[in-house]
Amino acid sequence: MTTLKSKLQEDLNVAIKERDELRSSTLRLTLAAITKEEVAGKEKRELSDDEVQKVIIREAKKRREAADAFAQGGRAEQAEREKAEGEVLATYLPQQLSDEQLQEIVAQAVEEAKAAGAEGPRAMGAVMKIVNPKVAGQAEGGRVAAAVKKLLAG
Repeated sequence: MTTLKSKLQEDLNVAIKERDELRSSTLRLTLAAITKEEVAGKEKRELSDDEVQKVIIREAKKRREAADAFAQGGRAEQAEREKAEGEVLATYLPQQLSDEQLQEIVAQAVEEAKAAGAEGPRAMGAVMKIVNPKVAGQAEGGRVAAAVKKLLAG
């Protein structure tokens, strides 16, 4: 079992013993999503920590989107629950980059892309290829794309 997955399992056991309903249900759902990912495809396999982290990122994104949808639908109580679940999952994710750190990484990538001959808005793909591995798990794709567009347009 990977270290991240075993940490989730241990934390689930602690949450159950402490009768922490929010934490235990969130971790159960996340572990179920990890198991589903492990058995997807032709044969069962063990996920690496990076793959487990991607599942957690996907689950956290689902919670954010659901919270927004509930808030727009006027169901504040449900939105708060989704936000709380997202916060539980955030504790298992790497620290997010600040806007300044992201801008710095994107600026370096734009310089690299220009040095390689990519110019203007068409350079978006080249810049994203440089930036994505550097910020994996530390910044959302939409945030990265917005920063790249802003720098390429400006």
